[in-house]
Amino acid sequence: MLRIYGDSQSGNCYKIKLLLYILSIEHEWIHVDILAGETHTDEFKKMNPNSRIPVLLLANGSILTESNAILNFLAEGSEYLPKDRYLRAQVLQWQFFEQYSHEPFIATARYINKYLGLPEDRRAEYEAKQEGGHRALSVMEQQLSQSDFLVGSSLTIADISLYAYTHVAHEGGFELDGYVAIRRWIDRIEQRDDYLAMNG
Repeated sequence: MLRIYGDSQSGNCYKIKLLLYILSIEHEWIHVDILAGETHTDEFKKMNPNSRIPVLLLANGSILTESNAILNFLAEGSEYLPKDRYLRAQVLQWQFFEQYSHEPFIATARYINKYLGLPEDRRAEYEAKQEGGHRALSVMEQQLSQSDFLVGSSLTIADISLYAYTHVAHEGGFELDGYVAIRRWIDRIEQRDDYLAMNG
């Protein structure tokens, strides 16, 4: 059985949990408390020297880290990772966008606010993340104004990657009222019969 080390309130971990649920893959979820320093123990560092979650431990003892790498591994052979070479590259394009242009702003602002309680000594950093976050949301809005999903005509792991932090963006100060296409996309995902909420 697969074993996942993570915090389901983290978007990077939740995206894994959501895909596992959609694919009906049995797994064991092991909660890791990042605020208590559990990713910095010697035991955890043996799995991931980078001290970050999520971590996927396979039955044969092999380990995978980095959320989008794990998504690609789990989705292989399913409808959520296109076989077409160009579409697959587009999935990767959006996943790189998520990690470099979206997550550093939206997820970091959310972490400062939700996890740390917006301490005064990080308020300036929190406010500095707003412009970049809205820039990323605008890129998504443009694409989703033209198509129901980010790649092709159906849900892929590109959508799962970006949905994870986008649907809770308000927790980092990013209100989505002005992003009509994004809100419709969120509704589209959440209306699926195989949807699992972050708190589910």
